[in-house]
Amino acid sequence: MNYCRHRFENVEDYLHHRPPYLLVDEIQMIGERNIVTAKMVSEEDVFMAGHFPGAPIFPGAMMQEFITQSAGILIAANFNPMKSYVTSDPSHNEYALGVLMKVNSARYRSFARPGDRLEANIRLNEIIENLFDFTGRITVRETEIMRIDFRLSNIRSALLNESS
Repeated sequence: MNYCRHRFENVEDYLHHRPPYLLVDEIQMIGERNIVTAKMVSEEDVFMAGHFPGAPIFPGAMMQEFITQSAGILIAANFNPMKSYVTSDPSHNEYALGVLMKVNSARYRSFARPGDRLEANIRLNEIIENLFDFTGRITVRETEIMRIDFRLSNIRSALLNESS
């Protein structure tokens, strides 16, 4: 498959996600097969209020989503099958990029709390046809708090609109 390279100034131009679900605050680096992103954990994040009230921690499921969104940015930047790519109009795009297909393993070693700055480091290990095999990790103050191995895929946008 021929891939196009896209580089944008804003995170929103890589992903269809929008606040409050968009978790990537900043792209620090995009390489050929790796990406580094960041997120500040805030008590104002919509899901924090009900997650251990009185002792708020950033949910593990949201850590996983932060990592997969970051990997989706790498796919949109370097492995995009579309010449024209517009995230503000999903009907414009023939493909949905970076759809989660499988989590092989996820290990959580510590917590993230409001005020913590999460840094995601993601490496693309292998491309098998239209599957992208990744390893990701999240650190807080250089301490690893999560590691995950997962697969994303680019699928035709029409599949998202089909009813079951």
